[in-house]
Amino acid sequence: MCSSLGIGCNTVRVAVIGSSGLFGSFLIPILSDEKYDVISVSHDDINCGDSESVRVALESIEPEVVINCAAVTDVETCQDQPEYAFQVNVLGALYIAQVCARVGSLCVYTSTDFVFDGEKGEPYTEDDCPNPINVYGASKYAGEMLVRQTCPQWLIVRMASLFGTAQDKKSGRISRLRLVRGKRSFVDTIIEKARVGESLRVVDDVYMSPTYARDASRALELLVRQRATGIVHLTNAGRCSWYELAKKTFEIVGLSPSLEARSSCDYPYNARRPKDSSLRRRASNDGLDALLRPWQQAIEEYFDGER
Repeated sequence: MCSSLGIGCNTVRVAVIGSSGLFGSFLIPILSDEKYDVISVSHDDINCGDSESVRVALESIEPEVVINCAAVTDVETCQDQPEYAFQVNVLGALYIAQVCARVGSLCVYTSTDFVFDGEKGEPYTEDDCPNPINVYGASKYAGEMLVRQTCPQWLIVRMASLFGTAQDKKSGRISRLRLVRGKRSFVDTIIEKARVGESLRVVDDVYMSPTYARDASRALELLVRQRATGIVHLTNAGRCSWYELAKKTFEIVGLSPSLEARSSCDYPYNARRPKDSSLRRRASNDGLDALLRPWQQAIEEYFDGER
């Protein structure tokens, strides 16, 4: 029996923009397994900073749902190249939302915990007012606002500190991807250093919500199936510091390196980072709560699958 979205009938066409990234690489197979008609749109297919490119790409697809995963996520790159960040994260969001409004699509915009300043002292909910403190967060928040103002049907999902393994769709190769924004892989880096006997220093005063990309993808599929709208925080339950995450990682993989807790003041960056950008959902949702389990359970499964 078909639901109102036609799940199981192969009738719901979903375009995933930015499908080659970590989240998109999880989302594509999960949507395909649920019998959606999935169109993968990579950077080779579309220039998000060009309105005509976006229009041509999406109008030719005629999707019922557009999931915008395309973004410049490296915090330092955004800080150093704000025009580039705003072209993709802001103008790209606007152009995609404009097409969604014209063709009647649900516009799903993936956002970040970095829209908050980290000064609340406890996890942020969807009701909290964003106050970004760096270019990356500002560009994503601007993208959120434009999506809300432009498209009648919109869903904004905020995620944080994604981790997981992803499959290269062209080669079939499985590769471990990052647990932090940008090019460095926190988990892989600390494991590699520990295995060669290096001492490790990790900040213990910056908090976030580690999130398994597989769990977040399943949760987003549920929201799409429900035709949900509004803002939803999609992170695994709980929060921790990077130091706590490092300790848990070594516990799981069975390593006992020299691990020292340090202050974030010891690691200056051009872009300020929120002290505590952890997220939670303001309202309980049995479906989401089951999918977005505690981060400790999620990261254990992640490593069990890699060993």
